Amino acid sequence: MKLIGMLDSPYVRRVAISLQLLGLRFEHQSLSVFSTFVQFQDINPVVKAPSLICDDGEVLMDSTLILELAEALAAPRKSLLPANLAQRQHALRAIGLALAACEKSVQIVYERNLRPAEKLHQPWVTRVTGQLLAACAGLESELVRRPLACSSAAINQAGVSAAVAWHFIQQMLPEVVNADQYPLLRQFSSQAEALPEFMAAPHGDSTYRGAS
Repeated sequence: MKLIGMLDSPYVRRVAISLQLLGLRFEHQSLSVFSTFVQFQDINPVVKAPSLICDDGEVLMDSTLILELAEALAAPRKSLLPANLAQRQHALRAIGLALAACEKSVQIVYERNLRPAEKLHQPWVTRVTGQLLAACAGLESELVRRPLACSSAAINQAGVSAAVAWHFIQQMLPEVVNADQYPLLRQFSSQAEALPEFMAAPHGDSTYRGAS
């Protein structure tokens, strides 16, 4: 398998980390949907990151759908989703909050970096910022009620997604989301970033270090 996309995307990064935790081998090609648009388009005409080239050449897109395949490939040996129904429901809630935080933070970054300043629509930015802060508050509350495991053997998809989302936000929008207001989320993400699977796929324009 080959993962296409840059690790400055939280969606690409959650896939790269999850594939490692699931014990699935993959290569990584760090292509940008902006600076290497044409090259990316040759692989996936939709130009959506992450994209995954499967072993038979078929191309998948969307991090959640790619991870659905990854879970099937790793089963029954390994899973990042709890088998217990109640625990899975809790995990899915946390994953949803983390993905919402990713989505809203990416929207703010795009609004700032891609739209001319004179065309920036402040009511939209205010609305999206409120949604981002609500998602972060939701994750902080989840960690109060149900602390997440943070080791290579025990971390689940909720933990991966929450940690990746928080790290992305703090890399890109630290002035929007005050880390001091989310101590548990900050601590959890810091611990997760020290895991080898996270360190092998650092946020930025580098290539996954474990790729063959």
